[in-house]
Parts: sequence; C-alpha cells; structure tokens
Amino acid sequence: MKIGLIGAAGQLAADLLIKLDGHHIHSMTREEIDICRPESIGAALDPLELDVVINTAAYNLVDKAESEPLAAFEVNGAGVANLARYVGQRGWRLIHFSTDYVFGQDESRSIPWSESDLPGPSCIYGISKLAGEHAVLAYAPNSLVLRTCGLYGHKGSRGKGGNFVETMLKLADSGKPLRIVGNQFCTPSFTNDIAEATGLLLQTNARGILNLTNDGSCSWCEFARAIFEIAGKKVDLTAITSAEFGAPARRPAYSVLSLARLGQLGLPKMPHWRDAVERYLKNRPGTV
Repeated sequence: MKIGLIGAAGQLAADLLIKLDGHHIHSMTREEIDICRPESIGAALDPLELDVVINTAAYNLVDKAESEPLAAFEVNGAGVANLARYVGQRGWRLIHFSTDYVFGQDESRSIPWSESDLPGPSCIYGISKLAGEHAVLAYAPNSLVLRTCGLYGHKGSRGKGGNFVETMLKLADSGKPLRIVGNQFCTPSFTNDIAEATGLLLQTNARGILNLTNDGSCSWCEFARAIFEIAGKKVDLTAITSAEFGAPARRPAYSVLSLARLGQLGLPKMPHWRDAVERYLKNRPGTV
C-alpha cells in the first residue's frame, strides 16, 4: 500500500512511521507540503500514485486559537478542505485526525460520546476542527475521520514543546505544589496505541467518523496523579476547577469518546489509559 503521511514532524506521525513500516510511505513535513496552499499540495502529491493519504497536520494551540482564530481556521478548516478536495478528486482514501474538542457545550454530559452524537464545540480550536471534519466528509467520500483525545508520545508535540506527561515530570522535579484541573474528564491516549490501531484500520473499509482513544477515562488531575505514582515521584498535588485554572479556551467538561464502533469493526480492545502510561514511562528515551 502506498501511503502519503502529512505532518511528519509531529508526535503522532513519528509512531505512525514505525507502525506502518511494512507499507511504502512518503512522509512529508510542512516544509514539503503546506495544506494551506493548494499549489503546494499538487506539487508534493502529483508525482505520487498513492492509495491513502494520512493527515496529522493541524493547528493545535488551543488557548492561542482564541486570540488568533483565523490562523486556526486557515489550517484546520480551509487547509483540510484543500487537501480533502485534492484527495477526493483522485479517488484516494483520506484518513484525517480530529479531536474530542468537537464536543463541550453540554456541561451535564456523563456518558461517552458516540460518533452519531451531535457535536457542539466550546472553543475556537474545536470549532475549527469540526469545520475540517465537514470538509473531509464533503470532498472525500472515501475518507475516515478519527477522533482522538489527549495525545502524548515519545516525540512530544513540536508546537507545544513537549506533552502532558513530560510537563508533569518536569514540574514534579521542581518540588513545588501542583494544582491540576480535576473537573475535566477525557481519555489520555498514547500515540503508539493510536498508530497501531490506525494500521489495523487501513485493512478495513471503515468510512465516516470513528472514535479512537485508549480505554477508560480520568480527570487531568487523576492523570497527573497516575504519572507520579508510576514514576515513583512524591508530589503535593491538589485538584482545582477549570474556572480556577482560568485558561483562555473553554475545554469540554466531559469528552470521553465511546469505542463501541471500533469493536464492531473487529479491532482488538484498546489498552487502558493507565496501562499506556506505564508503557510510555517504561520506554522513555534514556530509560534503562
């Protein structure tokens, strides 16, 4: 299978390159393909005869998007539309990664969101990603939108300067008391597991929207506590509310995604999020 992987410098793409090693992969960074410029898409992809395009490129600075919405929509909305239109015209398959942040308006939610539930983003980033979903489904009928959540991987997110796990470990070493949001619930997801499941999905004819995360759920404070416990670090940790934290972007209070459809497709059960954290910490670069 010939695959074009866009966003090759990111943490998810790094694991996709490993898990899809058996395929013929053309990996491309933003310097090689800029989805915001249609001519760049053509120049990069015209010479290739691909079967699948996997897009991991995104504007993912959630708080900054509140003050620069045009930048978020340029990439997550218009840029994705450019790519979907190109891929759809050639009849290739497009796999595009989206986010749990397409939800968030319903603050009373307490059961996992299914793919058929009506989205309602609560921040600019989520709105821009939802726009990208609509573009993919409109322009590339043979497409699969994968909604994932709380990604962390060994490469870290280049735009964010790390990931939540590494940030918590650095803060733990500072010796200072930590205050982490305890009233936002999601499913932290290890890019290694997401990449492996993506490889299996390539062997199916799945189309439309599909939730893809690790199993289980927790608050960000519970996630941090698990990191410290597994890493053997003693930290003065206190749970606070999202209002007390005061981030510019309003996050979903509950954005756990149902994995029922994933099971119906015959894929193995996704590993629990705590098991994923244990494997991440065990295999960190430099860990013996």
